[in-house]
Amino acid sequence: MTTPRSFADSKRRPAARPPPAPDVPGQPNVQSHGGGAAPIRTYQNLLTNAHEEALFEYFFTTQVGTIELATGRRSAIGQPGLYAQVSASPSGEYVLTTEVERPFSWLVTARSFPKDVTIRNRSGEVVAQVARLPLADAVPIGGVPTGPRAYSWNLTEPHTLTWVEAQDGGDPKRAVAHRDRVLSQPAPFTSEPAELARTEFRFGGLTWTESGAALLTERDRPTRWTRTWLLSTDRDPQLLWDRSSEDRYADGGRPLTAPRPGGRVIRQTGNVIYLTGAGASPDGDRPFLDRLDLTTLQTERLFRSAEDAYESVVAPLSVDATSVLTRRESRTEPPNYYVRDLANGDLTAITTVEDPAPQLSGISKQLVTYARADGVQLSGTLYLPPGHQEGQRVPLIMWAYPREFVDPTLAGQISGSEHRFTAIRGASHLLLLTQGYAVFDGPSMPVIGAGDTANDTYLEQLVANAEAAVNAVVDMGVTDRDTIGVGGHSYGAFMTANLLAHSDLFQMGIARSGAYNRSLTPFGFQNERRTFWEATDIYAAMSPFFHADKINEPILLTHGEADNNSGTFPIQSARMYMALKGHGATVRYVTLPHESHGYAARESVLHTVAEMLNWANAYLKPTGGSGVQ
Repeated sequence: MTTPRSFADSKRRPAARPPPAPDVPGQPNVQSHGGGAAPIRTYQNLLTNAHEEALFEYFFTTQVGTIELATGRRSAIGQPGLYAQVSASPSGEYVLTTEVERPFSWLVTARSFPKDVTIRNRSGEVVAQVARLPLADAVPIGGVPTGPRAYSWNLTEPHTLTWVEAQDGGDPKRAVAHRDRVLSQPAPFTSEPAELARTEFRFGGLTWTESGAALLTERDRPTRWTRTWLLSTDRDPQLLWDRSSEDRYADGGRPLTAPRPGGRVIRQTGNVIYLTGAGASPDGDRPFLDRLDLTTLQTERLFRSAEDAYESVVAPLSVDATSVLTRRESRTEPPNYYVRDLANGDLTAITTVEDPAPQLSGISKQLVTYARADGVQLSGTLYLPPGHQEGQRVPLIMWAYPREFVDPTLAGQISGSEHRFTAIRGASHLLLLTQGYAVFDGPSMPVIGAGDTANDTYLEQLVANAEAAVNAVVDMGVTDRDTIGVGGHSYGAFMTANLLAHSDLFQMGIARSGAYNRSLTPFGFQNERRTFWEATDIYAAMSPFFHADKINEPILLTHGEADNNSGTFPIQSARMYMALKGHGATVRYVTLPHESHGYAARESVLHTVAEMLNWANAYLKPTGGSGVQ
């Protein structure tokens, strides 16, 4: 192994200081490509020159080692390196290491850099090489790298490694009988790997039960389909669940797990495992606990949250799960933990957390269902401010986020529960409730289309969704059509700018940390897998930057100056501001120093809330002014 440049002497001691930047550039910064398609998503905070490569090596070089808890004695395992993953086998005799190697890339993140995946003994000696993976800068859009991936230990055996290998070259567009195969190899890692399974769809996960069985999940992105299989040594794989991933009502839940050295395994009692889930239904979410028999694959419901509360199972407290730890809340009761006896229904409080913001206790909320013009069922949560009187009309903010669907019958499924406690954190739009505004939170914004075609009618569906939501709240007598604003974060900000450009439903907009010019994300965005060159008209139609001249309602743009989210470069908001200003729009552009895609600092949170409130006061209230200075 080559000694990293950041280590100065034969003892592998790190240099005292990071490598300094050169006073004068020593050479041009050059990138080249020898041919062959290499589509890459839009990433931020990438390496840009040789000095940053040296800094990357300096700061991320680490030493793997062990510490004896009794004595504090430290022992090094191998030499220092750029380790991206280190995990010990359950026996503790071996260590799986993933070490990043050169050449680095200036176009992809570190997770795509070349890697040397090895298994070492406790002395640091390499006993097996799992894979030598090249730079993954030519992975097909929506695809996976070739070679071993998703490598991990079987936590129910002393030292057996599992991993996955693509059978389609990692290309989702290639027609093959099986996308992936799952392999396993025990120590001493010299035998031929055994094949555990082949998947028709892309591998989605492998979780072991305490007895050594496993649940294997595969997913198909174009059809949004998911399957889960039960793998065991004494019979062929058995299909456990087979459903649309969009179908929340059919979600069977996730297994409860227990800790094991190196991770967690599915908790098992005899031949039974336990499942918890949100329990989505037409009446809203009602969390549940089920018992699943691995022999018959039949489930038995042990618990379901009451209709007037939201109570979810955290963990079983007895072997047979007749006593469980739950987290319970309601509209008026903040979340607290309880011990629930499922045999007799007794509930014993463990914590007594009180309402952290009693001044918000007057907020009311309800689940609202309605339909858009083409019959697709929609829903959202309507919040009314403290002291609101029946029949009183108040200004309203609609805060939403679009989502793509394949099946129109599933797009309108109810999400969430009106019985959850209203907890407001960070720069939440719900804080506007304290100032007399109503908030229509999370109104459904489905964009429906088979395969990758949903965005072909993105604008038409977006406006239809918004129109249905506006009609719903106006018909309820909550607000008037001339006192409704729209807002959103990230893809919701993108939605906000589009609704202002392509409709006259709203009086103003609040767009936080958005992307507005899709030609700057040319190799796909969100769930769009086509490239700019394959769907130029779609990219242009969906980009509010291209339609900035149509936005004639006031819009507030905010963005973190250190946004590292894929696609939402701060320049997206900067150029959108210039486009709007150039066309005479009323616009305010706020950037937050040192903030990423979300806003964390107290100063940033308070300032963002103040900006939203001032904007709403200026352009939503009937007595609003002409702007904010």
